[in-house]
Amino acid sequence: MTANDRTNSGGDLSRRVRRRRGALGLTREEVAARARMDPGYLARVEQAPVAMTAGTLIRLADALDTTVSELLGSIPEQPPGHGRAALHPVLSEMREQECLRLIEPGGIGRVAFELAGRLTVVPVNFIVHNGGIVFRTAATTTLGRYGEGPVAFEVDRIDEGMHEGWSVLISGTAQHVDSEQTAALGTTIDVDPWAGGDREVYVLITPTRITGRRVRAW
Repeated sequence: MTANDRTNSGGDLSRRVRRRRGALGLTREEVAARARMDPGYLARVEQAPVAMTAGTLIRLADALDTTVSELLGSIPEQPPGHGRAALHPVLSEMREQECLRLIEPGGIGRVAFELAGRLTVVPVNFIVHNGGIVFRTAATTTLGRYGEGPVAFEVDRIDEGMHEGWSVLISGTAQHVDSEQTAALGTTIDVDPWAGGDREVYVLITPTRITGRRVRAW
């Protein structure tokens, strides 16, 4: 993402429209003509959140050779990754610093660990705290009972509208924190599992290796 993307993103829709147009190699005037709208209005769409009618959004999606759902990033009940790749996709490795920046806000990741000779993968709500990955689970869950030791932890973001995304993979060691650490974490961090219930066990993953990859549309 360029400095201009960060300072004038205008939200996800603006970013998807702007970058989709760039991926197709079209000028703003060309897209505006396709969508039967004023180039000045399209400029506003690409720079700031703008209220659009359903018809305008449909015409804009058609002009960009995509769908409304992809522009909005809202395709329910469908795994990400459908559709063709971008015209000129670029796959690149990410440095550790960039990986940490991307996952720093927390969110949902996947923990992979070995159980009875088989690999098990479980999604968790996590937060980054003092360089480690912290999440909560219940003592009766598989993670709560068998999740300590070597693990892999993966976080990703897929942009359906742009057909691009990134993935961060962390190798490390998971351990349950003691009661004193649990009390401290409970007052300093906010990590609320979507599954609800009594999730009293805090698990800390200490990273030993952090790698990542990014696919850009252009």
